[in-house]
Amino acid sequence: MKRALLIIDVQNEYFTGQLPVWDSDRSLGNILQAMDVAREKAVPVAVIRHADPEENATIFRKGSPEWELHPEIAKRPCDVLIDKQWPGSFTDTGLENWLKRQGVDTVAICGYMTHGCCDTTARQAFHLGFSVEFLADGTGTVPLKNEWGEISAKNLHQTVLTVQAARFSKVLNTSDWIAGL
Repeated sequence: MKRALLIIDVQNEYFTGQLPVWDSDRSLGNILQAMDVAREKAVPVAVIRHADPEENATIFRKGSPEWELHPEIAKRPCDVLIDKQWPGSFTDTGLENWLKRQGVDTVAICGYMTHGCCDTTARQAFHLGFSVEFLADGTGTVPLKNEWGEISAKNLHQTVLTVQAARFSKVLNTSDWIAGL
């Protein structure tokens, strides 16, 4: 098994912007730990950064302070930085080719948001033939409310983890992922 760690959208928007992530101290600490151990164990690390393609975007506007990587992520080394504009990290990016050049067959997913970019990327990876590990305590989300209902961030996070574990991913805590390296 050859793994890569995907750090998805750990950007200031989720900390100081309009989309504060539920329980971000917990998830960020686990993301940083996974990133540090991956570096020690020679597991390739891909940092993925989201930008809204609209010039007047109110969130994730390219070049804005909120679009920037969280300072703790930015100061750590990574093997590749991939910019994206869609929820899936494989859509219109070079991620799949980069993973194949590294000989990777398993991706570990952490970052934000559990129900959006992390879930979409995990499903894409699964459909592309990668094994997927989803770090339950290294992902996070925000509450949702729309015309169809309302769900807390905690319940949304738990629901996505349950769906991921049912078919697409091996869902595990960061400490268990590290122990398996």
